[in-house]
Amino acid sequence: MTLTHTFRDDVVALFPGQGSLSSGAGRAWRASPHWRLVDEISRAADTDVAQLLLDASDEDVVRTDRAQIATFALSLVGYHELLDTGLRPRHLLGHSLGEFSALVASGLLSVDDGARLIAVRGAAMAKAARDEEGFMIAVMGGDDQARQNLEHLDGAWVANINGTGQVVLSGTREGLDYVLAHHRELGWRRATPLAVGGAFHSPLMNGAQTALDAALDAVSWGDTDHEIISNVNAEATSSSAQWRALLSRQLTSPVQFLDATLALPVSVTTTIEMPPSGVLTGLTKRIRDFDRQVSLGTPLDLQEVSL
Repeated sequence: MTLTHTFRDDVVALFPGQGSLSSGAGRAWRASPHWRLVDEISRAADTDVAQLLLDASDEDVVRTDRAQIATFALSLVGYHELLDTGLRPRHLLGHSLGEFSALVASGLLSVDDGARLIAVRGAAMAKAARDEEGFMIAVMGGDDQARQNLEHLDGAWVANINGTGQVVLSGTREGLDYVLAHHRELGWRRATPLAVGGAFHSPLMNGAQTALDAALDAVSWGDTDHEIISNVNAEATSSSAQWRALLSRQLTSPVQFLDATLALPVSVTTTIEMPPSGVLTGLTKRIRDFDRQVSLGTPLDLQEVSL
């Protein structure tokens, strides 16, 4: 049987970011015919991605330079499994690292160029984090005024706006300790430190900018009929020239995931999250109503996808 890949305007594919990966996440997908992508990405990135997905410990897979390339590879395996069902989402939305996965899925970037970009990005971010120590915390249970209260803090910057009441901050130890101690005064019910390797999406990542920009200049760009919504400005664009600039800005700009989700057309009624899945399904369900949400944790979850 030959499957046609007609665009589905009512479906968005979600591509997770770095914090979604856990030890052994690739084991359920090892038998997929698209596991060959893991080998291809391993060669392009000069990293044993299969080992990271199958055998690495939780401690190993949370490292920035490892988590990003492994998450990228697994998301693409899941996406190609989805295409095998005959369903092709028109809309693509990634969270931070997930934007690179979405751009490869769209055809704007090749698998090899995407892998090389991720390898450079992950290594450069890890080095920037070593050179300039930084941290991240999540604050929850706030309103619009509470969000405004976060805008002019010393040593703390908004990194992710994940929902109406969930914001992630990056910053120095002193800056984030102040927020942890005074979060209720700032209008937030809870504040929790995050186990990450640096102060991502903040000025503390400036040290990674030169390496990322050089890598972006070295890739070849394609064309696409997909609609991909940017984390930087929450706007859909298919322009390769615009995406090159957006990926550069994304390194130190906050992830506008709340606004990006709200920017999806009202015709989008179904979300399908690529592996390693769960985080974005949880975020999007708190942002707006969808008729169906599918989280691809294993290939068996594809049975929930209906044409």
